[in-house]
Amino acid sequence: MVSELATNALRHGGGHCILELSATADAANVAVSDLNPAPPHERTPDLNDGTGGFGWHMICHLTDNVTITPGPGQGKTIHARLTR
Repeated sequence: MVSELATNALRHGGGHCILELSATADAANVAVSDLNPAPPHERTPDLNDGTGGFGWHMICHLTDNVTITPGPGQGKTIHARLTR
């Protein structure tokens, strides 16, 4: 999930991202910020040409909670939580 969030931020978010990892007794938390204000969206996975489409589906199914907040700047931050 961490790799997918970071890859998506680099690929679709302007080429730069900030990755923050933290943990509590109850959960592991990931926050990835990029420069693109557009929220991620599901698209039909490409089973033939290898252009992707699997990442956001996977992130939404593997995490317990995903939220998107504005910032930094004009960009966005995606927060994902995995309960231990």
